[in-house]
Amino acid sequence: MELLSITKTSSLGSKDSSQREKADSGMPERRATMPPPSDIVKVAIEWPGANAQLIEIDQKKPLSSIIREVCDGWSLSGSEQFALRYADGPQLYITEQSRGEIKNGTILRLAISPTRAARQLLDRIQSHGIDARLEALKELAKLSADPTFATEFINMEGIGTLARLVESGTHFGEMLAFTLTAFLELMDHGIVSWDLISLSFIKQIAGYVNQPMVDVSILQRSLAILESMVLNSHSLYHRVAQEITVGQLIGHLQVSNQEIQTYAIALINALFLKAPEDRRQEMASTLAQKHLRSIILNHVIRGNRPIKAEMAHQLYVLQVLTFNLLEERMMTKMDPTDQAQRDIIFELRRIAFDGENDPTGTEKRKAMYTKDYKMLGFINHVNPALDFTQTPPGMLALDNMLYLAKLHQDTYIRIVLENSSREDKHECPFGRCAIELTRMLCEILQVGELPNEGCNDYHPMFFTHDRAWEEFFCVCIQLLNKTWKEMRATTEDFNKVMQVVREQINRALAMKPSSLEQLKSKLRSLNYAEILRLRQSERMSQDDFQSAPIIELRERIQPEIMELIKQQRLNRLCEGSCFRKLGNRRRQEKFWFCRLSLNHKVLHYGDLDESPQGEVPFELLTDKIPVSDIKSVVTGKDCPHMKEKSALKQNKEVLELAFSILYDPDEALNFVAPSKYEYCIWTDGLCALLGREMGSDLTRSDLDTLISMEMKLRLLDLENITIPEAPPPVPKEPSSYNFTYNYG
Repeated sequence: MELLSITKTSSLGSKDSSQREKADSGMPERRATMPPPSDIVKVAIEWPGANAQLIEIDQKKPLSSIIREVCDGWSLSGSEQFALRYADGPQLYITEQSRGEIKNGTILRLAISPTRAARQLLDRIQSHGIDARLEALKELAKLSADPTFATEFINMEGIGTLARLVESGTHFGEMLAFTLTAFLELMDHGIVSWDLISLSFIKQIAGYVNQPMVDVSILQRSLAILESMVLNSHSLYHRVAQEITVGQLIGHLQVSNQEIQTYAIALINALFLKAPEDRRQEMASTLAQKHLRSIILNHVIRGNRPIKAEMAHQLYVLQVLTFNLLEERMMTKMDPTDQAQRDIIFELRRIAFDGENDPTGTEKRKAMYTKDYKMLGFINHVNPALDFTQTPPGMLALDNMLYLAKLHQDTYIRIVLENSSREDKHECPFGRCAIELTRMLCEILQVGELPNEGCNDYHPMFFTHDRAWEEFFCVCIQLLNKTWKEMRATTEDFNKVMQVVREQINRALAMKPSSLEQLKSKLRSLNYAEILRLRQSERMSQDDFQSAPIIELRERIQPEIMELIKQQRLNRLCEGSCFRKLGNRRRQEKFWFCRLSLNHKVLHYGDLDESPQGEVPFELLTDKIPVSDIKSVVTGKDCPHMKEKSALKQNKEVLELAFSILYDPDEALNFVAPSKYEYCIWTDGLCALLGREMGSDLTRSDLDTLISMEMKLRLLDLENITIPEAPPPVPKEPSSYNFTYNYG
């Protein structure tokens, strides 16, 4: 007899119920001799007011036939008017394309079809009853996240209807907030081009942003809509830029609501990013006049609230876009025949050697220019303009040198004269050092590169000064001069000195100094002797003694240490981690959580409305993957979601944090870790589950650290030292705790 596509059983029968309870709890289930076919999925289907059905779905059967048989079970006519949706989580509609994602034990719900739902909601949101319209808009805001429903609603000119409701100006409060939410969700699917948005709609949305007093939820959605317009349409950028004043956006940064601040900075970043190159400097000047930096510093960075991940990302983006304004000068070669540019070099020489009150100095020293340029540390003594023809750093290096000479004149003169009076073999060539240092700082701060999606690496100190780049250079050139003296370097040691300085700067930046003064303090502590000590310490922890007995001891204890690392990784997977969803262009973050069952047999995961503050219970994670079904773990560009998203494909930061679980039949669970640490933890833990080698950088680091500690403990010199078999007893409590110390 042919196997039926759906086998109906008693409503939530005891046998199936007990099996579901075992599956939910992660308990091992006794398997039959013959495993069920891979195209048969056991699910529960609900319908309001009726007992749920436990059925087996044959994935080879058309979805319409399955829905018809489900409707017959409840004596419902017109099966074409119905569809299946997930009962938990986002409650998405199930289609022929997405049905492969249904897992055993999933709870589904019979619902009206997306076409019918879209038609009903479209009629209801145009009804005259305010309460009915409000409920319809509320439901629409929720359903619009579903791509199947969104397609049907958009095909019925639903977006145009919502736009007209906004343009009419008759909606306020909750009703308007739900309207904007639904509009944003629908547009976010990318089905309709943003270029179709009318000017009157833009003016209305901009009006909400420019109003001094407006509901927070409306303001959030309005800022998000404007940001999406700017990012997704070149023509709309110009319209939004005409309607929105920078001053009004900066005003939204002075509120106490960090969500509003985040949306406002995101819109500023979008306008900055999409502005024509010839307008970016103008926009930067406007933002400086409006004191954007100091407002962000005082109201955001130094506010009394911790910086959330999305705000940190927006601050990082603003930092990158600000430094990218230097790219033009960085890539501009000096023209040796340009007198105005050559005058800058003359000015550097004059400040260093002539002083302010020597009007005849220039004429008297013309014959000595070559000697002066050599003392300034230029490679080309006769024509130092040739030193600035290589890009990067181009003219940016000369700009930095002039800033130091004019704004920190005493420091500049001290560095130049100090080195000109040294013996030739130990003099630090200021000009060559300044040029190479500028190139190094451009590399460290990635000047000219676009922001990385998901990166939160902003530095608070760059928001403490209007000329943060130049001041950073001034601090680093003094560091370079100091390190040169500490190393007693010669010209042949130039590259070695630059390597040490790069390490000093990178280590100091990793400590996230909150101000330039704090940066100076950290750099003072990272002198050359300290760098040598750190290198030696790291080398000792990584490169133990190479004698045969030590190598044998290392090989003997390594399996024990690897098992310890493996258990730590699995314990972290049992605690679980929160991940951001990809493809979200708005600042309204969406999260999902994944954790391993305590018996290491099932991965539980599910969507969350917000980032959790602690452990998420298994009951809230509605989806699961048996570990036995996992075929492999892939990383980087091999991940399915990296192949599908061409924009992200080129994003190095996201690519380095991406990994996927491939499981039966041909499905994938895609991750983008929030940090390199979490990436290593999860890839290691998943490899451990599959019995494969843990090969991450973190595992190598942990292995080296723990083996080094264990070996040092075992190699302690214990001669003539008696080690007690039992720990020493805890002393009795004192009669009084009123201890005093008299240092007089």
